[in-house]
Amino acid sequence: MTTLQKNESSPPGGGGGGAGDKLDSKVLLVAGVVVLGGIMSILDITVVSVGLQTFQKEFEATSAQVAWTMTGYTLALASVIPLTGWAADRFGTKRLYLLAVALFAAGSALCAAANSLEMLVAFRVIQGLGGGMLMPLGMTILTRAAGPERVGRVMAVLGIPMLLGPIFGPILGGWLIDIASWHWIFLINLPIGAIALVYAALVLPKDHVEPSETFDWVGVLLLSPGLACFLYGVSSIPETGTVWAAKVLIPAIIGLVLVAAFVPWALRPANIHPLIDLRLFQNRDLSVAVIAMSLFAMAFFGASLLFPLYFQQVRGESALDSGVLLAPQGIGAMITMPIAGMLADRIGPGKIVITGIVVITVGMGMFTQLTADTSYAYIITALFIMGLGMGASMMPIMASALATLREHTVARGSTLMNIVQQVAASIGTALFSVLLTNGLKDITARTPDGIKDQMGDAFASVFLVAAVLIAVCLIPALLLPRRKVKAADPTAMVGH
Repeated sequence: MTTLQKNESSPPGGGGGGAGDKLDSKVLLVAGVVVLGGIMSILDITVVSVGLQTFQKEFEATSAQVAWTMTGYTLALASVIPLTGWAADRFGTKRLYLLAVALFAAGSALCAAANSLEMLVAFRVIQGLGGGMLMPLGMTILTRAAGPERVGRVMAVLGIPMLLGPIFGPILGGWLIDIASWHWIFLINLPIGAIALVYAALVLPKDHVEPSETFDWVGVLLLSPGLACFLYGVSSIPETGTVWAAKVLIPAIIGLVLVAAFVPWALRPANIHPLIDLRLFQNRDLSVAVIAMSLFAMAFFGASLLFPLYFQQVRGESALDSGVLLAPQGIGAMITMPIAGMLADRIGPGKIVITGIVVITVGMGMFTQLTADTSYAYIITALFIMGLGMGASMMPIMASALATLREHTVARGSTLMNIVQQVAASIGTALFSVLLTNGLKDITARTPDGIKDQMGDAFASVFLVAAVLIAVCLIPALLLPRRKVKAADPTAMVGH
């Protein structure tokens, strides 16, 4: 077993549950570092999505070609996330966090300087390598800082960038492109990155590691390209319109074979330090949380792409106005997230998540009645209700997984949860893109009003699938712990 980051295990604020019930100032300072990095990473994804049409005009490219600016980032993310747990154990979370921020900022500067689409895609990959480490590292840093008794509250803090990114990304991106140029959607990351670097250098505790873990070369050669190939195939589904195209099947199958080959390798008794510790699945609470997170990410993140498309394609709104219309969802989540985090720590995440899933299902169900002229009051109300549910669901699920882990397994557990979320969100995005595309194909009306009506019906049908998927999340949610989380029992953990 590696002797890990002794000072990090006893972080500022006296994590590990001995610091009292509230998040003290030192833990909140550490949380500020993590939130800043998370905002920088997640905001960038949604900001760039607004610039896709601009990239088409600027580089005289097709929509499929400019989509690589998103796909390249996602593939880099998927490739680097598995390495994060090992690297955090090996080099320390502070050093790695500073490297991730610097890499992301450098990639942003290079993207702004790109003069061809090929260069932009290549530099987006560099961005993705930095961005992919920020969220799992943030989870690790915050969980260690606060301890298991307060992990629900720190997960609520970590949820802030996940909420703000999708809301303010389109608004910020549209505004920057309108008043300046597309280069500024990348240049905006430089001052944020500089502040994050200085902030992290001053606030994060010094790394004290005794590196002894060997690097799992076989694991990285199987898992990282396996995830990248699989996600490449899945992300090609919207472009091809079918899962049976060679562009989808060949990389996806290769990816699945590589990932499948990783499983027995990681579980070999002789492999005491696998790249991803699959023995963590012997922890019941973590396993249930992973299943719940998979279903939730597929449904929620997949369906999230439908909202701006509905506003723009059916209602004729601009990207900027679409972002503003989505704000009620974030407001709802920001109301319930801190309350849910506090209650999850006190009574366990199970009851909180069940309530949140029911509320999201109600909100998503309201969208099954969508038409081309549904009142904005109705839509805003539905989005607000969904936000209330999301704030009580997503981060408590993650908290239930991480709260039972010991210090030296937190990095591996947070890495595992981020891989699951990334893969599930990509699958959900592809699924709902194909469902919507196929639904819009059947539109045959000749008049503009008739087309709009049928488009509204197509969106409503896809939202029905999303509502059913969200409702299915209740099954694993019923198995989440409904008790106050206690410090992890070292004899209960396996794999180390």
